[in-house]
Amino acid sequence: MTNSNVDAVLEKYLHHGRESLIPILQEIQDDLGYIPESALERVGKILNIPTAKIYGLATFYNQFRFLAKGKYHITLCKGSACHMFGATTLLTQLEKELKIKQGQTTRNGLFSIEVVPCMAACSQAPLISVNGQFYTKLTHDRLKETIESFRNTQ
Repeated sequence: MTNSNVDAVLEKYLHHGRESLIPILQEIQDDLGYIPESALERVGKILNIPTAKIYGLATFYNQFRFLAKGKYHITLCKGSACHMFGATTLLTQLEKELKIKQGQTTRNGLFSIEVVPCMAACSQAPLISVNGQFYTKLTHDRLKETIESFRNTQ
């Protein structure tokens, strides 16, 4: 997103001023999938708000991302049922296998990991989704096979 794209988003909200900061950030993220630092700086300049304040507000809400998602965005459920059936060890396995932590993206941009509180599929625990496709009743072996299948599509 270029400054002109950010300016176009800002133009829609300028009559509301600072009160529109969250919708502005949401729209930028909708366009890009994340909010780059350059966009935060541009928003701050136009709205006359220090970038650090904008970043502080945005990091308060877990809906905002500051890194691009991977080509294969893995969402891991940590709801009660998934937790009871081993989601924590699956997360550890994912982080070790991909050499990233939750909230990060691999250097090659192939994978990213996000942990969510619940995916409303408790009878299928533990589970992940990859770009919206569910993989359920996971074991360590099935998780490894799933990750390998995406690596092999390259």
